[in-house]
Amino acid sequence: MKIDLNGKTALVTGSTEGIGFAIAQGLHAAGAEVIVNGRTEQKTQAAAAKLGGSARGLAADIGSAEGCAALIAAEPHIDILVNNAGIYQPADFFDADDAMWDLHWQVNVMAGMRLSRAYLPGMADRGWGRVIFLASESAFNLPVEMLHYGVSKTADVALARGLAKRMAGSGVTVNSVLPGPTFTEGAAAMLQEAVTASGKSFEEVGVDFVTTHRPSSILRRPATPEEVANMVVFAASPQASATTGAALRVDGGVVDSL
Repeated sequence: MKIDLNGKTALVTGSTEGIGFAIAQGLHAAGAEVIVNGRTEQKTQAAAAKLGGSARGLAADIGSAEGCAALIAAEPHIDILVNNAGIYQPADFFDADDAMWDLHWQVNVMAGMRLSRAYLPGMADRGWGRVIFLASESAFNLPVEMLHYGVSKTADVALARGLAKRMAGSGVTVNSVLPGPTFTEGAAAMLQEAVTASGKSFEEVGVDFVTTHRPSSILRRPATPEEVANMVVFAASPQASATTGAALRVDGGVVDSL
């Protein structure tokens, strides 16, 4: 299968590193004109320069209505929207205050909603478009150590499904992609203490984390950002024209269901 996205413009939010950057790389390699997005100008432009070619950077903090509006004004026409920007912060339910819940809701849910609301009509007018939400296996396996995060990811899956139904027959597909534990820069930072204490490599500590905290994993290791990106690039492709309203799992089998 050769995925050809030449002539398509793709916006990947939160794409200066990790899964987002891997998605941007995958779309860029398939020929799309990729817009990299991050909160700071320096990191955003550095990531775009790393991609090279026609890739360009657009810094905007989409965790607010104003940030989303600025991004939309700067890039009003998009063929592929990947709502990847997201945050997570472990905290017990009784310690997570309203501000923490609201921050996760604004970044993880409302940003994707606002961008989808802006870009979907143009996609429908052109008869082709792709919207992809990066959710998580935590949408189904709600993590007790950060319920606020899990609830926001469940909302992403529901929003993607609802939007797919709203865009029925338009030539536009909407899907969610559900990664499991993934070896990103953020994960490496979270595991640094364990690496230092144990003397093990990041890879070994990653395996320990999965087997301890996600014992239902069939893969038995964290995924790589590229493995998650492969699913997103497929969902963004012409070949995925009959895939819509789906929750596409790249969770290594963590979600224990058929």
